[in-house]
Amino acid sequence: MSLHGKVALVAGATRGCGRAIAVELGRAGATVYVTGRSDRAHRSEMDRPETIEQTAELVAAAGGEGIAVRVDHLVPAEVDVLVRRIESGHGRLDVLVNDIWGGDMFTQWGKPLWEHSLDNGLRLLRLGIETHLVTSHAALPLLIRQPGGLVVEVTDGTEQYNTENYRGSFFYDLAKVSVHRLAFALSHELKPYGSTAVAVTPGFLRSEAMLDSLGVQEANWRDAVEEDPFFALSESPSYLGRGVAALAADPQAVRWSGQTLSSAQLAREYELTDVDGSRPDIFRYFADHRTDGPVDPTGYR
Repeated sequence: MSLHGKVALVAGATRGCGRAIAVELGRAGATVYVTGRSDRAHRSEMDRPETIEQTAELVAAAGGEGIAVRVDHLVPAEVDVLVRRIESGHGRLDVLVNDIWGGDMFTQWGKPLWEHSLDNGLRLLRLGIETHLVTSHAALPLLIRQPGGLVVEVTDGTEQYNTENYRGSFFYDLAKVSVHRLAFALSHELKPYGSTAVAVTPGFLRSEAMLDSLGVQEANWRDAVEEDPFFALSESPSYLGRGVAALAADPQAVRWSGQTLSSAQLAREYELTDVDGSRPDIFRYFADHRTDGPVDPTGYR
């Protein structure tokens, strides 16, 4: 699995899946531009400690070249400057990962649309959808210059799961379902240029914020299973990162174009595991079991 000579942009690489995808692309040899709003001099409204410089350093430590660029992906002029920098520095873009989010703090769970803050909801939609559109609009003319380009839209939930289940908050539900359609639509528009677009989703993600909320770290994450039994089926961000890197290196990736792939699907296809050697698959568990009973992860990780 080699991406030597390839150039990737991971938009929204400050933490979580974006960071892990950037690191794994770097491990495969790619040059990776990592963007976000949190650098060592600024914090985004999420007010988290992770920075894009840290991500770039992790990419370099894995064997790639990491280039941190602070960008607000809601500002087209900033994204245009970023793309021109990639073009002048490398003349190509092979992989675009749209992992921009930042909407957690604006999600109000358990409230109907009319009781949800309209300002918060619209801000969430801008962060979760408009940012992807702005970035693709600027970056795709560079990506399609040579065939074989890949666009990865990161969402939460498989297409089947999100079709059959309401996600508990109107604006969150709308944002995550919309990303499936972004990938589907782009797959059609990119096809004449020999490029591919897919959506991907993690399962129950052990993000930095999730670990903090449960009072554990990656090294002792199992201690949180008693508080949240479904955490027994959780996965590290590296699980999806490994899958996306394998997808980017697959010369036949076009066979997935327009589809939504889970981290577990990618792991099965490319014979990957999570960092602990397991293959967690919470969406297969949900397909086979009720969600209100005891959780037995046997056979699902």
